[in-house]
Amino acid sequence: MNPRVLIIEDDEAIVNFLRRSLAFEGYIIDAARDGQGGLLLAHDNPPDIVVLDWMLPGMDGLEVCRRLRATADAPILMLTARDSVGDRVQGLDAGADDYMVKPFNLDELLARIRALLRRTQPVRPTVYEFMDLKLDTGTRQATRGSKVIDLTAKEYELLELFMRHPRQVLTREVIYDDVWGYDFGGDSNIIEVYVRYLRQKLEAGRASRLIHTVRGMGYVLRENE
Repeated sequence: MNPRVLIIEDDEAIVNFLRRSLAFEGYIIDAARDGQGGLLLAHDNPPDIVVLDWMLPGMDGLEVCRRLRATADAPILMLTARDSVGDRVQGLDAGADDYMVKPFNLDELLARIRALLRRTQPVRPTVYEFMDLKLDTGTRQATRGSKVIDLTAKEYELLELFMRHPRQVLTREVIYDDVWGYDFGGDSNIIEVYVRYLRQKLEAGRASRLIHTVRGMGYVLRENE
C-alpha cells in the first residue's frame, strides 16, 4: 500500500498544492486545517508521515507535535515560516524529525519525505527493470543482459534513484537530496563524477547509453532517441 501522508496546515492554498503534488507522487493524502482535526485524523487513519505547520489556529503545531509523538511513531516534518535557530531547536525538541522553512522547494520537500520514510519503513526488496538493465534491491546487484555490474555504495544509490524514476528528468538538487543528503557540502562536480562512473560500468562492451544529460536541467534514464 502506498504511504499515507497527513497534512496539518491552515493555509488552504498550501494544502491544495501539497495534496496535488503528493497525490501525483502516489501518496495517500489526509488533510486537516487545525491541530485538533489533525489529531483526530491521525487517530482514525494512522499516517506513515505527518507534514505539520507550526502556526495553527487554537492548538499550535508544537503542541500537536508533542501529542502526536506521545501516541504515534510516524515521522513528523514541521513546515513553518519561523526560521531562527531557536525555532528549529524548539520544533525538534517537541518531537519533529525534520524542519523546513516556508517558502519551500517542492523537490526538496519530496526528497525529505522519502528520506524520513526510508528510515522508518521496512524495505521490501524490489527488482527494477529498464530495457536490459536490472537492479535487485534485495541483493543490491545490478545486471545488464547477462553481465553483472559491480557497484560501490554511492553508485548503487544513484542508479536506484534513476531506476525508480525512468524517463523522468532528475535535477541536480533532487539527486543531491536523495543520494547525498540535502545538507551535503562536498565538491560541486560530485554528481558529474558519479554519473561518469555509472556510465563507464553500464556502457562496458559498447552497450548503448541509458543515462543521458539534459543540458541546464539534470539527468534522465531513457532509451537512445
